[in-house]
Amino acid sequence: MRFLTGLLAAVLLIAGMGASHAVVRIADDRGGRIGTYVDKYQDLRQSGETVIIDGLCASACTIVLGAIPHDKICVTSHATLGFHAAWDFGANGRAVTNPEATHMLYAMYPAPVKRWIAQRGGLTPNMIFLKGKQLQALYKPCFLDAQASANKPAASR
Repeated sequence: MRFLTGLLAAVLLIAGMGASHAVVRIADDRGGRIGTYVDKYQDLRQSGETVIIDGLCASACTIVLGAIPHDKICVTSHATLGFHAAWDFGANGRAVTNPEATHMLYAMYPAPVKRWIAQRGGLTPNMIFLKGKQLQALYKPCFLDAQASANKPAASR
């Protein structure tokens, strides 16, 4: 019954969307260079598209939380956000924390996300994960779990 209710909600939601209400789905994004994500999300913000987080969004991917309006982001039950300090390659190719970039990254997050991170010791070299009920308390649910999982490539970018 829950599956049918979710499927019905997804169908009704999608049926009500016009071309101007496109969606972008994040499902397995391990991050990368901060600048690349700032540029990517600036373009996405200007497009007005809704972002569905339906899997892992880690590292620089989490910039989406500060770049996209809160009401344009939803999370499925599969959503997981991973946070850590920014880093550069140091001597001998080893990862070295970049305090300036870490501060910039942290400053991009909305206040409730900053509080959640601070309660866990801040951004450190160790990844911390926001998911489940804690994440769903901060962001609206998508109600697309069944649809998004069944049609992963359809809404991906």
